[in-house]
Amino acid sequence: MTRLRWLPLAILVCLPLLLAAGDKDKDKEKGKKDFFPPIERLDPAFDELVGKDAKLQKLAGGFAWTEGPVWVKKGGFLLFSDIPNNRVMKWQPKKGISEFLKPAGYLGDRTDFAEPGSNGLLIDPDGRLVLMEHGNHCVGRLKLGQKLADQEVLADKFMGKQLNSPNDGVFARNGDLYFTDPPYGRMIKGKGFTFPGQQLDFCGVYRLSKGKKLTLLTKEMSKPNGIALSPDEKTLYVGNSDPEKAVWMAFPINKDGTLGKGRLFFDSTKWINKKKGLPDGMKVDSKGNLFATGPGGVLVFTPKGKHLGTIATGVNTGNCCFGGEDGSTLFVMCDKAIARIKTKTRGLGF
Repeated sequence: MTRLRWLPLAILVCLPLLLAAGDKDKDKEKGKKDFFPPIERLDPAFDELVGKDAKLQKLAGGFAWTEGPVWVKKGGFLLFSDIPNNRVMKWQPKKGISEFLKPAGYLGDRTDFAEPGSNGLLIDPDGRLVLMEHGNHCVGRLKLGQKLADQEVLADKFMGKQLNSPNDGVFARNGDLYFTDPPYGRMIKGKGFTFPGQQLDFCGVYRLSKGKKLTLLTKEMSKPNGIALSPDEKTLYVGNSDPEKAVWMAFPINKDGTLGKGRLFFDSTKWINKKKGLPDGMKVDSKGNLFATGPGGVLVFTPKGKHLGTIATGVNTGNCCFGGEDGSTLFVMCDKAIARIKTKTRGLGF
């Protein structure tokens, strides 16, 4: 009885020490999770785009592989793909994370696909969500709030053969959709980079007209991935996520919408195995600069291909997008997490 009487007093004495120790552990853990490498500044022009005091801030984690972000202006929130978990997630200021759509890229019952979900997400000129769907091997469209089963399939075949697994896309002002079609959605768990069931013997870059006419623009790239248009829509940028040829290409767009001969925009092959990541998703700002995910994080290029600096992440980085109230916040998909950084520029379209 005496020992029990002293117990509350002992707890009161020890509680502050226990709480302090717990706070230290939390701070230590938070430091580990939220830490990003220093930003790499290679040219003074970089400081005009990303301020010297800007820092990459983690917003949420615990995902399998984050990709395909898009800022939804009407509603003020971010959508992004968690590909292996076959879902689209939502992040909203002051509200945080919630699940937006599941399933999101595969409606079947197979469980052996490594990356069955959606990849690139876009908002079309009419405010509808367009998804690059790995497991369904198609480009789909639905109204915000609809289920995937209710979607309209915009493209799933070329010349009678199933698409590989649409990856990323960009809309032109006239409503045409340019998208890439590497085979990553065909990967099987534990089988590495093999793509069983692939019907096309190439990986294409396509243009889907507003009238749903699908045109192959080029098949010269081994693993076309991220894609973006210059502000004047005279140049199409495409990243190639092949460790043997980790490059970004720039293609002139002819008046009839076809592509001219591509030129090498930037070659990062020398960094493979030295920095994490491959050329992946990218966005263009209002001045025509490219913010392209690749080896090391988000590489920032001038329209002529000069590398100004890198927003380093230290992890495989899949994509990025501009958003926020004025379009000056860059959201970055950092492997199993998402992050943001305030810039001094604005995304194209803001």
